[in-house]
Amino acid sequence: MTTQELHHAQPAGPDPATKPPRWLPKAFVMAVVTAFVGIFVWRSLGMLTSLITNLVIALFISLTLEPMIVWLVRRGWKRGLATGAVMGGAFVAIVGMIAMFGTMFVQQVIEFGKNIPALYEDIRAWVEKTFDTELPDQKKLVGQALDGWGDDVAQGVLGVGSSLLGGIFAVMTIGLVVYYLCAAGPRFRASICRWLAPKNQATVLSLWDITQAKVSAFINSRLVLAFLSTIFTLIFLMILKIPYSLPLALFTGIVSQFVPTIGTYIGGALPVLLALAESPVKALAVLIFIVAYQQIENYIFAPKISEKALEMNPAVAFVVVLGFGAVFGALGAFLALPVAATIQAVMSTYLQRHELIDETLLDESQAVAPETEPTTPAADAAQES
Repeated sequence: MTTQELHHAQPAGPDPATKPPRWLPKAFVMAVVTAFVGIFVWRSLGMLTSLITNLVIALFISLTLEPMIVWLVRRGWKRGLATGAVMGGAFVAIVGMIAMFGTMFVQQVIEFGKNIPALYEDIRAWVEKTFDTELPDQKKLVGQALDGWGDDVAQGVLGVGSSLLGGIFAVMTIGLVVYYLCAAGPRFRASICRWLAPKNQATVLSLWDITQAKVSAFINSRLVLAFLSTIFTLIFLMILKIPYSLPLALFTGIVSQFVPTIGTYIGGALPVLLALAESPVKALAVLIFIVAYQQIENYIFAPKISEKALEMNPAVAFVVVLGFGAVFGALGAFLALPVAATIQAVMSTYLQRHELIDETLLDESQAVAPETEPTTPAADAAQES
């Protein structure tokens, strides 16, 4: 065998085309690092959920208080002093309401708790008489509750204590953040705008103004509507002499306004149930009042108070509330309407609108009944034949 043949018979080296590219190891390392960083960020956001929730609440409260603070600043008040005055006034108002109604409210709640067994027996007797259905005995229910929860009583007490401390800490956190956001005011917005070009600064400030107007209008309108609902419900329940009128009216007013979509039905269920313990006639009267007041609120109070601040199609509002609630929980459901209204206002501000064409599908008032063809005596005779 010649030297040339031996050379060709030797196994060939690795094909350069089959070698992995040089960037592959570096890309693999970067992918692994990115995955670990993403997992770390995701876990961190999960651990910071309560803090982020408090910050969102503080932001919306600061947007609500901003118009009152600006009103004082324009009249010569310093920004910090105006912020303290507005927050202090809100705190005094809340304390005053608690002092005014607190004693009566607590007494009625305690009395209501004592009379729960008697109310249950009344409802049980009415259900058995009306529907011929036997409900569990009160002692049996208490025994089952003790068997199921007796071992967790101590842990429950500790949980309530820790929840109370957590609530106090959350309130303090929200209060401090609200004060700093409101007191900083223009300085806070200026610190954000310094990172943007002048054209983008105008856009950000316009979006801020729109968001503030929508959120402030929403919160203020909800507070006024909750107050009106509480007052009218309290008066009606007192006329019917329904026990625990004040806590029931407060529950109805707050829940009906601050629980989106189904709040009216949840808020009205408890007064109807307690009125049912008095008599079916009173329960029916309370139900009729709640339905009637809801119509009055929808067509008279709400349009005048909100001044179309959250003008939105009811079907769209319902879907938005469901979507935000499913993704972000109760806070998302509560903030769904002002956020959606803000997005709608931004779209109407920055997106171009066009004239509509003349079509009956767009305006039914333009539809004209088809004209009938004129008939002649000969045609009528032919039709009769």
